[in-house]
Amino acid sequence: MLFSRSTPEQKRQSLVSKQLAAQFELTDKHVGTWVTVSGDDVLITLPFAAATVHDALTAHIKKAAHEENLPIQNIVIETDIQASPTKVAKVTNIKNIIAVASGKGGVGKSTTSVNIAYALMAQGAKVGLLDADIYGPSIPIMLGNTDSTPASRDDKTIIPFAAHGLVASSIGYFVPAENATVWRGPMASKALEQLLRETGWPELDYLIVDMPPGTGDIQLTLAQQMPVSAAVIVTTPQDLAVADASKGIAMFNKVDVPVLGLIENMSLYICPKCGHQDHIFDKDGGVELAKRNKVPLLGQLPLNVKIRQHTDEGTPLLVAEPHDPLSQTYMTCAAAISKQLYMDGLMDLRIQNI
Repeated sequence: MLFSRSTPEQKRQSLVSKQLAAQFELTDKHVGTWVTVSGDDVLITLPFAAATVHDALTAHIKKAAHEENLPIQNIVIETDIQASPTKVAKVTNIKNIIAVASGKGGVGKSTTSVNIAYALMAQGAKVGLLDADIYGPSIPIMLGNTDSTPASRDDKTIIPFAAHGLVASSIGYFVPAENATVWRGPMASKALEQLLRETGWPELDYLIVDMPPGTGDIQLTLAQQMPVSAAVIVTTPQDLAVADASKGIAMFNKVDVPVLGLIENMSLYICPKCGHQDHIFDKDGGVELAKRNKVPLLGQLPLNVKIRQHTDEGTPLLVAEPHDPLSQTYMTCAAAISKQLYMDGLMDLRIQNI
């Protein structure tokens, strides 16, 4: 009878795979293809953005290798995000379009969109932001570049506007702030399509789309005529917001756009002086909505004046105070979004292979 022995490289491959599987709650089989071993060196290529755990992951792997007497000299972690399949042809240079929707205005969706975009960048992804609210664009104010003017290199596509390293596009850059955009639905939908397809986007892993409230023409245009990879729903715990967020989930389900999960905004208020917690907008409404719809709860954000102040000043929290605990909450949400989109892609492959 013949027995085969694992080589040192194979042992290192197995050890690293086990550490990755434990870190991301996956199986060794899932993560095996992420690892390349060459002698004492290890290259890990993650298919989602998770830069905040790179250092801890490296330390865990080196500790495990030391305990197993398998010396590892160098560990390099890279990010290579793949494009999720879509029914509509992709937009040039954009791998994934993620719609951030609410169903109801006033829940902090735009603020969440902006901070999630910056958080995804901090997690290692290439990110852009599209303001899909044609009637009430707010992204230029939030990014602090309302004075930016459109420019083009080829008279065909617009150079995207930049702020703190993030590229963005919004009708707000084209229409004076004091003017009202009085357009019928089809015209507004056409404007959104032009903003998406006639902007010269650089290579992006994710384009975050800040959706207007409701489930009307613009939402249907984006969902049915554009290559949307997935959606994220933002709500407050309040019954009225939850009811409208539920309609948003139903809309995306009807047009076969997967919902990656739900972010509960303004979950509670924490007094900065005494630490007392007050559930101003009710409690756990978003938590229960996520359970009912069997989607992940991606995160819960408190009602905090700093989020509003930095947004009004055009320096979002992730830019102004990246190490603030609130910023870290956005970072956790962003990592969960990136991983969930990858997991949904795996599920699509499994279904296709049945």
